[in-house]
Amino acid sequence: MSRPDPSSLGRLDAWDGLRTVVAGFGVSGFAAADNLLHLGAGVTALAEGARNPEELEKAELLEVLGARVDLHTGATLTLPDDVDVLVTSPGFRPDAPLLAQAHARGIPVWGEVELAWRLRHPDHDTPWLCVTGTNGKTTTVQMLDSILRAAGLRSVAVGNVGLPIVEAVMDPTPYDVLAVELSSFQLHYTDSMSAQASAVLNVAEDHLDWYDGPAGMDAYTADKGRIYERTQRACVYNVADPATEALVREADVVEGARAIGFTLGMPSVGMVGLVEDILVDRAFVETRDSTAAELCTVSDLASDAPHFVANALAAAALARAHGVSQAAVRDGLRAFRPDGHRIAVVAERDGVGWVDDSKATNPHAAMSSLQAYDSVVWVAGGLAKGARFDDLVQAVRSRLRGVVLIGRDRDVIAEALSRHAPDVRVLTVDGGETDTQDGGRALMGRVVDAAADMARAGDTVLLAPGCASMDQFTSYAARGDAFAAAVRDRLDDQH
Repeated sequence: MSRPDPSSLGRLDAWDGLRTVVAGFGVSGFAAADNLLHLGAGVTALAEGARNPEELEKAELLEVLGARVDLHTGATLTLPDDVDVLVTSPGFRPDAPLLAQAHARGIPVWGEVELAWRLRHPDHDTPWLCVTGTNGKTTTVQMLDSILRAAGLRSVAVGNVGLPIVEAVMDPTPYDVLAVELSSFQLHYTDSMSAQASAVLNVAEDHLDWYDGPAGMDAYTADKGRIYERTQRACVYNVADPATEALVREADVVEGARAIGFTLGMPSVGMVGLVEDILVDRAFVETRDSTAAELCTVSDLASDAPHFVANALAAAALARAHGVSQAAVRDGLRAFRPDGHRIAVVAERDGVGWVDDSKATNPHAAMSSLQAYDSVVWVAGGLAKGARFDDLVQAVRSRLRGVVLIGRDRDVIAEALSRHAPDVRVLTVDGGETDTQDGGRALMGRVVDAAADMARAGDTVLLAPGCASMDQFTSYAARGDAFAAAVRDRLDDQH
């Protein structure tokens, strides 16, 4: 029996006989393997060493369903001989052995996003509203989902947040619309997606350990821009970040798609923005040449931090591109509350605020957080992922009361501070992985004590590390939890 051509297969086709390899065993990898088996494809799932009961249980389930699963060390070094298509998890770099071998043999490489796009049901073509950017993706997508739900639509946040996209598109009850968060890694392996509306929130240095080499930043930016390709209605860009507008100009979009800017200033025609403290639309109203439609006020939002307001404007633009009413935008944004560890106020005592923004895992995110406060004791450090901190320090040095540094790459930040803010007091708190036996609480106790010694009334002690957490903590959430617990311990002891 001849095997089907993977490039021609869709949701209603017979996938029997197609030989697929799924690389990676995370949430998206398991979803891809599970649904490929459901379609009738042969599946080999490869990952490096399952380490917890949940992964082993998933592996056993896939084997029961007919997959071959290899989780041993070295499992992802060699691509099997009988392969028609490779479905990769986003963590695999393009030069990883499996992908390099697939390219050399002319085997198609899809990400889970590409697979999901190919599996949409032709009878109910659910629109995708897609978001990428260095920072703010999750918040914006969750805001967007809240707005869509306020409009009475069956929506779900998918992709890099929430439900795997392939699970959403295979749901027997079709969604009205999907709010899709996409990382640059996911976009790198996506070739045919055509979003109804798409947004790049910002582009700044991040993941340069994945995008290696002298052209790394250019490659990272180009992958972000892939979200605009084939966009149908609206390409939403950040007026304050010219790189995002340039990506729109370079994109090959569906005829009639419009460029829609979002700005914290007064919006021009074709933009959403602010008029004093009111979020307004001059893009999706018939009278946009002369008037703006009120969407909501800054006080309706959970935070008035500039980056939070910008995220709300981007979410509103995407929702309006889908046809959502002004009232639904207002109601959805009023109802939205950000996840933990994103500009979360832990405590206020004696005029000092303590804020957990552990989710600020790169310099751009940390800069946005720092710029929301006038005087800061900054807690920073961790895994820098190849990023530099000179631009950040130059931008915020006038706001810094002091800095407390932790983590493996703390010297990278310390060197930027010595170059551009030599008068700012810097303290280093040592601690390695052994400190995490208590969840990192003892380490953060020393951090909080050091920060408290520097803070004065009117200051904010801000955990905005600018780095990933895995050198000392299991996740950014664990880092934030340890910080919050240490703050509460100190304040309770002062009673």
